Amino acid sequence: MAALIWLTVLVLPWQPWRNREVLEADGAATPDFDLSDVTVVIPARDEAGVIATTLTALGRQGAGLRIILVDDDSSDATVEIARNTGLAGLRIISAQALPPGWTGKLWAQQQGVQQVETDLMLLLDADIELLPGMLKSLKCKLERENLHFVSLMAVLRLSSFWEKLLMPAFIYFFKMLYPFALANRPGHPMAAAAGGCILLKSATIQSIGGMTAIRDAIIDDCTLAKKVKSAGYRIWVGLSHGVLSQRPYNSLAEIWEMVSRTAYTQLHYSIWLLFACTAMLLLLYWLPLIGVFYFQNMGQLSSGFSVLVMLAAYLPTLRFYALHPCWSLAMPLIAGLYLLMTWTSAIRCWQGERTRWKGRVYENA
Repeated sequence: MAALIWLTVLVLPWQPWRNREVLEADGAATPDFDLSDVTVVIPARDEAGVIATTLTALGRQGAGLRIILVDDDSSDATVEIARNTGLAGLRIISAQALPPGWTGKLWAQQQGVQQVETDLMLLLDADIELLPGMLKSLKCKLERENLHFVSLMAVLRLSSFWEKLLMPAFIYFFKMLYPFALANRPGHPMAAAAGGCILLKSATIQSIGGMTAIRDAIIDDCTLAKKVKSAGYRIWVGLSHGVLSQRPYNSLAEIWEMVSRTAYTQLHYSIWLLFACTAMLLLLYWLPLIGVFYFQNMGQLSSGFSVLVMLAAYLPTLRFYALHPCWSLAMPLIAGLYLLMTWTSAIRCWQGERTRWKGRVYENA
């Protein structure tokens, strides 16, 4: 069964394990490229360590860019550091008290979105650094292909051992769960986005009611993409080397917290989907490995085939992030760790906690 599933994954027309949906920064972009029709909305809560880099990088994107930084009740020097950048076009506003039924990020974004007066807006996380020419590429992609919503998955930091072990797999599993080729196909129900970097038409988000339409979403990026696509608009999501996350995850515990925030939400809080996910991961990533050593004849042969495809399917992701192919040998361990993180997420939900982030705990309704 595992061999048949891996064979199916290998030959699926949309090939979610490949990296065909890619948009890179325009190396020919100049500092005078016109961005006067774009406003960047950045929600920021205790981002003193990264906000200067984020804003400085935006200053290199082009001319006339407007930036709205929404301070979400920061307790550190986020606002002071942002002001000290002296960035032209920067406007800082303070978020109002978080009302019931909203998540903090979406409430901050909503207040920024309401202030946008340009035709285009870039929803950017406070820890995202754009390489020069990236915003030009996003804008040209949107206009050239008559899109309404373009999103790019950031390159996650890959410095520590745990980041190298687990972060590329985070992208890999995301693409397996939300195949980009299907999400980008008009008329297909699949929708996906990476919330750290989304360029969209202002009229598009206004037509769906702004962030109010998804105000309590935990996985806000994919929820927003689904709302936009279901309204008849064209979306596109892809990978890039020009969108960099500055967020460090130096320990296993930090990555565990990041994944467990949303893992059970991905399963729609369904215990049956949790059991199905558990069975599938054990079947695909652990049973073949056991079978290579303990099965015989066809069982051993099919197990070996499954292991080879398992490793091969992960290689394009490792190659994209310039990591050694030997990291693929850890796929059973990686899958096991992500499964345990998912169970952590489920247990917290059963205890009444839907998610937690930046000092806020969101309880079940």
